[in-house]
Amino acid sequence: MKNGLVIVGIGGHGREILTIARAAGMPVRGFVDDSPSQRNLDRVSALGVPFLGPSARLGDERPSIGYIIGIGDPRIRARLDEQLRLHGLAAATLIHPAATIGPDACIAEGFVAFAGARVTTNVRIGRHVHLNQNCTVGHDTELSDFVQVNPLAAISGDCRIGPEVLVGTTACVLQGLHVGEGATVGAGACVTRDVEPKTTVKGVPAR
Repeated sequence: MKNGLVIVGIGGHGREILTIARAAGMPVRGFVDDSPSQRNLDRVSALGVPFLGPSARLGDERPSIGYIIGIGDPRIRARLDEQLRLHGLAAATLIHPAATIGPDACIAEGFVAFAGARVTTNVRIGRHVHLNQNCTVGHDTELSDFVQVNPLAAISGDCRIGPEVLVGTTACVLQGLHVGEGATVGAGACVTRDVEPKTTVKGVPAR
């Protein structure tokens, strides 16, 4: 990444990722976005980072840059990744200095850990997984590709979280459970049993 990092998406999630890159001392070349609003363009300009244009611009930059997909929605993140891989680009990994990642964690490309994220021991993390502020992931858990864990959520030990799952703010998934592909765990929910794929659960206990 001799020319620095490019963040895909200039919304709030992407701009938060900029703060992680700066805290980690990683140079940021700029943002790309296929449908930016003027409000977000102004916000990016105020941060002193250039807007480079649509995501297709990344194809002109390879292989000198790395990218991070700054989109919170796991399904959109998966679609963008499919497009970007066609350009032969490599995704970066970005970990805030205030995050804690176990030394035996297995991490795939595109991983982002926000400040205060905690990953313990023997955790497997797939491609483009994002762990937001002050969330926790317990021992022997597997997070599949494109999982999004929102702030203050807690995933207990020995859990299996399928691809494109979103775990909402302050939600918890109890020990040894499986959350199926594309499921959504609502904010504040407490998951006490397995969650079927492509379903939404909420409440305490989550249903």
